[in-house]
Amino acid sequence: MISGGTSYDNLRGAFSLDSTAPEVAVGAYRSFEREWSLQFGNDFRLPVFSDATTAHFRVKSRGARIDNVVMTDLYGASAVRTGRTLRSDGDQVRMYVVQRGAWTLSGTRSTGERVVRAGQFMLQNFDSPPHFSVAPHTAARMFFLPSAILKPLVGRRTISGPVDCAEIRLLLAHVNMTYELIAKLGPSGIHAARDAMIELVKAVALRRFDDAEPLLAPVLAQAAKEYVDRHLAERELSSAAVARELNVSVRTLQRSFAVVGESVTDYIRRRRLEEARLALSVPSPQLSVSKLAAYWHFADSSHFIRAFKKSYGQTPTEYARSANELVHDKR
Repeated sequence: MISGGTSYDNLRGAFSLDSTAPEVAVGAYRSFEREWSLQFGNDFRLPVFSDATTAHFRVKSRGARIDNVVMTDLYGASAVRTGRTLRSDGDQVRMYVVQRGAWTLSGTRSTGERVVRAGQFMLQNFDSPPHFSVAPHTAARMFFLPSAILKPLVGRRTISGPVDCAEIRLLLAHVNMTYELIAKLGPSGIHAARDAMIELVKAVALRRFDDAEPLLAPVLAQAAKEYVDRHLAERELSSAAVARELNVSVRTLQRSFAVVGESVTDYIRRRRLEEARLALSVPSPQLSVSKLAAYWHFADSSHFIRAFKKSYGQTPTEYARSANELVHDKR
């Protein structure tokens, strides 16, 4: 937990930087270094990079600090490699989540070189920072995590696996939500975001989700919503299918949605109605009401019409007519 003497202003920081555009390429590394130092301070120092890296540095990146956790996204346009010397900050637990390209870390005689390839993650405690190189155009997320809390759990293991496992999906859903909200979070929000992050990393290390942890309910609901949004058109989409995909029980999933005041079934129906409304908003909708009802998997046209009118105060036909009249009037 955060000590009582810590200033709230120092508990968080965030930056976003894009040096891939030609007009901002000059001095790109210095800009990145300055932003990193300003937001994260001496507790999370950048490594010393090779001369070639700093001279030709091109990157699209964002990062955020939440108390003693730092996360950063790298969408690399240039190769990155550490220099001959490294700053030593003692024990650190680090996680690498690679979506495109590769992240290569130096090893020891016993472990050898480790490569985290696209679609893979790696979690490990490091006694000292490793040398690393990043292939051009790599897209990855990196986490600096508190060793005091996680080292006993991680131990000397190298924990790795696919990024599409349920635990990593939940972690990334939380990261996305934190990036969106960090500027608005008060002290209690910072504490909750940090604690949820730690619990999710523990879930990755244990390869299971602690469904009794109340901090994780909003994260689970967010991950479920992201899954639903990607699979709205699938007939088999249901509470059971989402729970199975996220490796939790249906009861746990429903409990997480109760926190946000909506059931899983209600969310699926609401999102499908929103998509149907958008289709009806275009001039001369391509699908009839009956075909829209079938496409979005309502039991029949009557069921679709009743649900639509309850949500929007008009039948689908009335809504389409008023939308078309509005478009005509604007012309």
